[in-house]
Amino acid sequence: MNVRLINIGFGNAVSSNRVVAVVIPDSSPMKRLKDEAKERGKLIDATQGRKTRSIIITDSDHIILSALQAETITQRFSEGGG
Repeated sequence: MNVRLINIGFGNAVSSNRVVAVVIPDSSPMKRLKDEAKERGKLIDATQGRKTRSIIITDSDHIILSALQAETITQRFSEGGG
């Protein structure tokens, strides 16, 4: 199994094999998803104090917040790691 790490900003990376979705955090369901993950202890904040611009959902039910645009992260997946 080939493991690739995808840069999600500010020196943080996520395993490409574990990512299920990259979504925009603006909708109410995504805000609710973030709040529920925080309550369960499954929220990882990789924004370094900046505004959340994308939410990464993993197969382990972890929710990762990133300050990069969802389009930028998606592009890095297709490029091979960025």
